[in-house]
Amino acid sequence: MTWNPRWRSAGLVALPAGVVLALMAFPAPLAAGQVAPDKNAQQVTFAKDIAPILQRSCQTCHRPDSVAPMSLLTYEEARPWAKAMKSRTGLRSKPYAMPPWFIEKNVGIQQYKGDISLSDEAIEKIARWADSGAPRGNPADMPPPLKFLDASEWQIGKPDLIVSSPSVTVKATSPDWWGPIGETPTGATEDRYVAAVEMKEVNDLQKRSDRQTIGGLHVFHHLIWFAIGSEGAQASDGQGWPIHEVGRNADFFDPDAGRLLKAGSKLVFPSAHVHALGADTKARLEIGFKFHPKGYQPKQKVRAADLTATLDLDIRPLEANQKIEAYSTLTENTKVVAFEPHMHAAGVRMCLDAIWGTTVQTLSCSGYNHGWVRIYTYADDAAPLLPKGTILRVTGYFDNTPANKNVVDPRNWSGLGHRSIDNMLINIGQTISLTDEEFQQEMAQRRQKLHLTGGQTVLGCPLCGYSKMPVATVRSPQQ
Repeated sequence: MTWNPRWRSAGLVALPAGVVLALMAFPAPLAAGQVAPDKNAQQVTFAKDIAPILQRSCQTCHRPDSVAPMSLLTYEEARPWAKAMKSRTGLRSKPYAMPPWFIEKNVGIQQYKGDISLSDEAIEKIARWADSGAPRGNPADMPPPLKFLDASEWQIGKPDLIVSSPSVTVKATSPDWWGPIGETPTGATEDRYVAAVEMKEVNDLQKRSDRQTIGGLHVFHHLIWFAIGSEGAQASDGQGWPIHEVGRNADFFDPDAGRLLKAGSKLVFPSAHVHALGADTKARLEIGFKFHPKGYQPKQKVRAADLTATLDLDIRPLEANQKIEAYSTLTENTKVVAFEPHMHAAGVRMCLDAIWGTTVQTLSCSGYNHGWVRIYTYADDAAPLLPKGTILRVTGYFDNTPANKNVVDPRNWSGLGHRSIDNMLINIGQTISLTDEEFQQEMAQRRQKLHLTGGQTVLGCPLCGYSKMPVATVRSPQQ
């Protein structure tokens, strides 16, 4: 390499050849957030490593004619989004993380039905793939493509029955509206018990809204519904049905607590909350039912156990990390089936704690995104078993600052209200009440599965370590 005097005018200094070679041996500094390559690590490729991750957790939404803004079915489709995939998956349980499963991995119960979250290993692979130039790899390593039922695959599998709500039309810039929207016959010809239910919005929006706040994809914020018979009486077993919420995932009921849908029933929709998307939109809700086999009979009943803060909601302007708590005492032995945070635009996190004597256990914590309201159904062997007298506490965290993209104007104070710019703090829990005998049986099964020998503290089951329930738990709260 020969020195050129003109280089001096460009700010370059002549260096000995050996120094130049030595400097060339050093790698360029890492960009902010870039992962240092592991010399001993095998290269991460799309075909071998990334495609299986996308199939498991992403492609249900990220495919043509589905709800996501881009398809990730092929390498050609995914490659331009490599850096964005690294960024969004790296958020983990925070409100804008992808995939939209916000349970925090470092606290609480980790076993849930329908869990689409990514492991730390999967997140690390996506980061390494993006940082290494997003290589394709050997096409022979590609897994077979998934076969989707249609453009709107159901998480519960192909439904046995689909019922549509009446349609609503929302003008581009209209204010929030809530009220009844009518009823629809189910067409059910025989009584059947429902194992799972899933609700989807179907609308005629031609393209994704440019809005960054909630409302970019869905007209319905929530929709309350129930079933009635031909004479107007409840056409179910009194357990009610889940509320549809924007971005909600499927509901899988406890295997021993299917819900009855009677023949000749119709669905009534007494309370819909809709909001504008920025374009004139016509929308309806489709409800898919998955039935238990004929002859199935439930052993238990699920009931709602909402834990709500109302008058205490005082969300101050331009302030993050605002914390509000609500409490409730269980009057019966209880199996908690599901954890479902419900907040509004300012909400960013919720935790559920169980307090039994001096024992305080965090059952679940999750981030919250008002555009993806999630229900977290506990796995059958991990559902909390709580004795009567247990205090449940929910803690909600609110961010009313410009950092929260769901908030329209963080300069405003807000309190309790129906609109998305108002606020709520509710755990729309699902629980099963247990007699003392049923509670003992459930705990004995849990002890056997966990190989407990006595006295251990179990997350979500403070008495599972005991072969005999302490006397205090079999008394009523009045004794």
